[in-house]
Amino acid sequence: MDNWQDNSLIANSSENRYSDCVGYKINGKEYASIGSTEGIHFFEISNENKLNEIDFIQGGLSATSVYTRDLKVYGNYLYAVCDEGGGMQIIDLSYLPDSANLISTNDSTFAQVHNLFFDTDNALMYACDVTQTFASSTQTYPMQVYSVANPLSPTLLYSGPTGISDVHDAFVKNNIAYLNCGFDGVRVYDFSNPSSPVLLQNINIYPNQGFNHQGWLTPNGQTYIFTDETPGSRIVKCEVANDNTITIRTRFGTNIENNSVAHNVHLTNEFAFVSYYNEGLRIFDIRYSQPQEIAFYDTYLQESNFKLNGVWGVYAGFSSERIIISDRISGLYLMDFDRSIFAGNNSKPFIVYPNPALTGENITIKLNDDEINSFTATIYNSIGQKIHSESFSEQNYGQLKIDVSAGLYSVQIIYTDKWEEEIKVVKKLIIL
Repeated sequence: MDNWQDNSLIANSSENRYSDCVGYKINGKEYASIGSTEGIHFFEISNENKLNEIDFIQGGLSATSVYTRDLKVYGNYLYAVCDEGGGMQIIDLSYLPDSANLISTNDSTFAQVHNLFFDTDNALMYACDVTQTFASSTQTYPMQVYSVANPLSPTLLYSGPTGISDVHDAFVKNNIAYLNCGFDGVRVYDFSNPSSPVLLQNINIYPNQGFNHQGWLTPNGQTYIFTDETPGSRIVKCEVANDNTITIRTRFGTNIENNSVAHNVHLTNEFAFVSYYNEGLRIFDIRYSQPQEIAFYDTYLQESNFKLNGVWGVYAGFSSERIIISDRISGLYLMDFDRSIFAGNNSKPFIVYPNPALTGENITIKLNDDEINSFTATIYNSIGQKIHSESFSEQNYGQLKIDVSAGLYSVQIIYTDKWEEEIKVVKKLIIL
């Protein structure tokens, strides 16, 4: 729906200028921010689906070397950290859309931080890969946990865990922390006592293991999905048990044969929204035992092999269901994805989209049983004449180009179910 980029910003030799993005709501309005080599950019998302830039705050470090600027929102404050230096900045958002105001910069306790995650319900901030610098002394920690009961003055509660050097990212809910520990895999901790957490699970070896990068938990707490930032690695879907431990169930992804790399994932109960570097934004329906890709938008068409270009960040938590993504070269995007097309699709034999469709437009037919991988689709006009028929094998979806005049049509799907019975299902199709 919209794209913002500023080619006057300083860039490295690969023309990379941007890193993380975050969405949030202040005073009933939706906003977005993106980190760049120079700082943090603030946007109001209008009712007309435009990204209106309203402010900019220079980062603690502003340089071509800025590779990872992470942004998180807690209450009315945005917290910005940088892997390359410059400290943690706390920015007051309560005056939006008029202005964003820098409150403080802490370049000693948080000299370098890779990532932040807030357990909002328990007023805790998890800082990942922390470097502290005091005078001539430098100290690094895999992770630190801070109380943000006073959001302007975080108070240290915990440093750790021991035995590993890297907590690259974290997802925390109800004091249960899922830690992405790089080449040490994934750990699950109970932080009910933040000063003395209890290790619930350590998965330090798993099939096709790479660099355990980032993960997310579905709102219903039943599914956890993580990414390995390693060329050719698949995304991993896990089932969450009542004791909050996880079991790996399956792997999925896009363009694995060309060493694609998934970066960050944001989940609803139904969908995984993945920032997939060179492959753009990829959306998967995770209600299937084997998640199915249902939509994509590629912002970086120049290269198919992994080069750490393309989509870096994704946020899909707006109540409006709009999506923002950040591309390392081309900036911030505002996206629309009609989730209603797939709502409750497990109860429907198949879906047709778009429907209504325009004359000459491609339509996609997708079966909702991932155990069915062969079917025939036939299009009939309003008086029952066959217009088009096509068979598909080894897949549960297919795309048709129907060059017909506007009118009402029927789509008939024929397939064989697991009891070897032939099933016929019909849906209406409207051509405009």
